[in-house]
Amino acid sequence: MARIREFKATRPAPDCASRVAALPYDVMDEKEARAMAQAEPLSFITVDRAETAFPPGSVSFNDPAVYEKAAEILKGMKDKGVLIRDEEACFYIYREDDGDHVQNGVVATLSIDDYIGGRIKKHELTRPDKEDDRVRHIEACRAHTGPIFVVYRRDGSVREIISRITSGESLYDFTDSRGVKNTVWKAGKEESAALGKAFAGVESLYIADGHHRNAAAVRVGLERRSAGEDPSAESSWYLAVLVPDDEVRILDYNRVVSTLNSRSPGEIVSLLGKDFEVKRVSASDEARPKEKHSFAMYLDGKWYSLRYTGEERPDPIADLDVSILEEKILSPVLGISDERSDPAIDFVGGARGYAELERRVDDGRAKAAFGLYPTSISDIMDVADGGGIMPPKSTWFEPKLLSGLFIHEF
Repeated sequence: MARIREFKATRPAPDCASRVAALPYDVMDEKEARAMAQAEPLSFITVDRAETAFPPGSVSFNDPAVYEKAAEILKGMKDKGVLIRDEEACFYIYREDDGDHVQNGVVATLSIDDYIGGRIKKHELTRPDKEDDRVRHIEACRAHTGPIFVVYRRDGSVREIISRITSGESLYDFTDSRGVKNTVWKAGKEESAALGKAFAGVESLYIADGHHRNAAAVRVGLERRSAGEDPSAESSWYLAVLVPDDEVRILDYNRVVSTLNSRSPGEIVSLLGKDFEVKRVSASDEARPKEKHSFAMYLDGKWYSLRYTGEERPDPIADLDVSILEEKILSPVLGISDERSDPAIDFVGGARGYAELERRVDDGRAKAAFGLYPTSISDIMDVADGGGIMPPKSTWFEPKLLSGLFIHEF
């Protein structure tokens, strides 16, 4: 069984929470991060993306000076009272409500040993350069500044405890720039003890979002152990928000490509007829997939609906829509054989909508765009339970967990 542990959160002073809380560092480009930091000086993006403190083009994202600046800004926020630290360890409940979807997360720390032992399961590979970035950030700040989004199979006893906690007075309650209402409660001693006991009956935890942060936290913990730190120290535990599987919402994670592999639009449409039923439609809403194994394509200013008609695929990874797209379209037709490294492909989260796909193609940044049906949480857990790895950028969880509301120092 995977364990959860209480912690003493470093968190915003109540009157600063809405100003500090920021989207995760990895869902925006540098231009967007700079705009956010300029609009709100207290935004936690100034810690997570400290290159925003330097003139554009003067430093790379992984320059040593950037990590030093992140630690400096974090210390300044604590010195000024923008961030405070709780004196007693506890669990927290973090609710996000965007009107038609509500998710309730238990904020806790997880053991690196449970990850190593396979009780905390992954479904994605990580890139060394991105891991290295977060390792250096964690080491410089001596803190985990962004939570891992973790999913568990619904448990009635956990839900009942959460209901008791959320009936009380909240620490924070604000609506962010996305229109999402963010509410946080602190669990009392009895509720924290009950949560720890209830989670002892949860067999497995699944990393939903934050594989690079997770891997980096584990690396830092092991490195500090090898330097003589006790395995029970805070560095062997890392920050997470645990959400039940029936409260998770996954949006589509779409693709744009900057090559047609020397083929004309007409040739591509013809080639796709081998494995897909191809239908020209008048608008993106008609093209948007309504079920698994269906795709949308925007090519040469036109929308197409694609329905896979090929062979059955009993393997859970091969049966994923992202796998079908890669094996039947990207590789054989467009010549993109490795989504992890090929510069001709980019990924667009579903929160940006199909209008973003059209923009990228119409303004010449891309040659074609593909919309996918969202991957299900059961698909993710099935792949993870089998020890499998999903293709890159298979899932887009929404709403994103905000950074800066909880910091785990060690």
